[in-house]
Amino acid sequence: MVAKAHSPLLPCLHPELIEAGCDEAGRGCLAGDVYAAAVILPPDYSHPLLNDSKQLTERQRYALREDVERDALAWALGIVTAKEIDEINILNASILAMHRALDALKIRPQYIVIDGNKFKPYGDTPYETVVKGDGKLMNIAAASILAKTYRDDYMNRLHEEYPHYDWNHNKGYPTAKHRAGIKQHGLTPYHRMSYNLLGDGQLSLDFG
Repeated sequence: MVAKAHSPLLPCLHPELIEAGCDEAGRGCLAGDVYAAAVILPPDYSHPLLNDSKQLTERQRYALREDVERDALAWALGIVTAKEIDEINILNASILAMHRALDALKIRPQYIVIDGNKFKPYGDTPYETVVKGDGKLMNIAAASILAKTYRDDYMNRLHEEYPHYDWNHNKGYPTAKHRAGIKQHGLTPYHRMSYNLLGDGQLSLDFG
């Protein structure tokens, strides 16, 4: 797949403010932590290939990660574990991961834009949710790339520890190979016990 330049995304919604874009990766996975990223780009930033991470090849995502990390005014990751996901549910965990990413920024944002339609107030910082924001705003697209690639790195490391679930390919998502691994080898400490792991309507708590 050859990268094609597309109509540039907007760098941010409010160029007069220090604006952070947020996105997460791993909500739909059966295993592993959920990752989020927060990115503050220069208000006049431009990049012809920056786009929603799902529209890019793996090679493009990793190349763009280097560009984002070099060019961003600030960026940070936030992580919520599988155990925490089971305790507070994935929606709350995704928002918490974004809050943790914002906490870790070396520059305090004056405004936050978030991919999707759900968020909880982050202190008194004004915010706006943007449906499909990773295809509209560069700061959200940049966050989607960081969250996706760093989570992929993490799942590749887990695959070395637990090689029976094809995590180096499916990254924890509910593929046939992943579920076949669960049936044959059982669960790991990284599986989300509150999820329907076998896709049969039964919670994973039925499995040792």
